[in-house]
Amino acid sequence: MTLPWPPALSELKTDMKVDATDTRDDARLQQTLDAAVATVERVRPVYQYDPLVPAQFGLPLPPDDIRLGTLRLAGRWHTRRRSQDGMVFVSQEMGSARVPSFDADIERLLGIGRFAKPVIA
Repeated sequence: MTLPWPPALSELKTDMKVDATDTRDDARLQQTLDAAVATVERVRPVYQYDPLVPAQFGLPLPPDDIRLGTLRLAGRWHTRRRSQDGMVFVSQEMGSARVPSFDADIERLLGIGRFAKPVIA
């Protein structure tokens, strides 16, 4: 079953394990989700994201992997905002951890980066 596009803030909060009643970061999360949705729509224009856009008539709806990849991309960006240098503090015992600038699983879900299909120009 394909859900309507774009993914909702509630889906992002569920994926990030944020309690639905916790609204402290809702504005920031929504902004990040909107940016992730816009990015996915730009880099994967082969789906019907908006049924009112004539150029998208006849295109398939975004599949579940695109939806999950969009949510994970937004979650990654939200986490990385605290680590411009690529490091995030975990705990005093564990120290800090590196947060890479890309995630192979997200790239695979979205079919971007090294997982993009070859383009012949």
